Amino acid sequence: MPHHSDTPQQPPADSATAVLGVDTHKDVHVAAVVSVLGALLGTQSFPATASGYKQLVEWARSLGVVEKAGVEGTGSYGAGLARHLAAEGIEVTEVNRPDRAARRRSGKTDAVDAEAAARAVLGGRATGAPKSKDGPVEELRVLKVVKDSAVRNRTQAINQLKALLVSAPAQLRESLTGLSNPALFKACAALDPQTSAVNQALSLLAHRIKQLSAEATSLTRRIAAIIQAHNPQLLELTGVGPDSAAILLIAAGDNHDRLRDEASFAALCGVSPVERSSGKSQRRRLNRGGNRQANAALYRIALSRLRWEERSRAYLLRRTAEGKTKREVIRCLKRYIAREIHRAIASAPLPVPDSLAA
Repeated sequence: MPHHSDTPQQPPADSATAVLGVDTHKDVHVAAVVSVLGALLGTQSFPATASGYKQLVEWARSLGVVEKAGVEGTGSYGAGLARHLAAEGIEVTEVNRPDRAARRRSGKTDAVDAEAAARAVLGGRATGAPKSKDGPVEELRVLKVVKDSAVRNRTQAINQLKALLVSAPAQLRESLTGLSNPALFKACAALDPQTSAVNQALSLLAHRIKQLSAEATSLTRRIAAIIQAHNPQLLELTGVGPDSAAILLIAAGDNHDRLRDEASFAALCGVSPVERSSGKSQRRRLNRGGNRQANAALYRIALSRLRWEERSRAYLLRRTAEGKTKREVIRCLKRYIAREIHRAIASAPLPVPDSLAA
């Protein structure tokens, strides 16, 4: 049942326009409705379920004509609600949590945060487009999560298998010494698990490695197929493979129009220098913010280009002659690569998800 956290005022007789604000959580969403004149019309909490979303919209519309809503966490706990509001014809805006100064002045409750979200939209401070979370990029994200887990677990199993070999019986250890990884795993898988506990452990680990390798390979093919279907230009860039392309597309998100230009994408990836100037000192420092996985993907692309691409190697030689270190040159390359990546992403807009379609 919805829980009242504040007694709402009666809606205006002419059903004036109002703005909805929502503070989202895992199990409960707290909503607040504010009139266009700034009056709080009411706050109420609803379960984070399909029926709860419907009750929330009905309650908000009972207080006024709701055309806009500010929602915290449209990429996580608020994803389902954002989709439901968009389907109901309500314009959804991504709202960041209030800053600490505002929290100190106003206190911290879910109702206060919901009201702050509505006022952020009303005052024009919140302008971010919501994350759709149901397009091809979301497919890439969930597949990449599973693949990364499979790769980590496979690495762990390989390390465990080789650690067990160190203390294995001499005859067994010597028979497996010098084998390549594929041959080692095949030999361990063929061991009789009934012979000894060591044989059983090695056999189980070898079969686990085989299964996880198959999962990782299958997921890589699926990821590559999705990218090829929606943004093949990205895979044509030198040094960009399925994994790096997926990471960069996930960083950009389903809604590419949320990035104003290539500088915005560079800042998102943490490859744009940050100004640290004061007085007569004019300098920039390394950007340690942004999406660090995207930053790492750009780094790997830069290393690949320095190894295989003549243009990048020539750039390294030229900038090194100017006094730049190799690390500084790589940082410059990452910025240029981010520009190419953004151009490729922007040239192939993704299909509009059903939840955001007009």
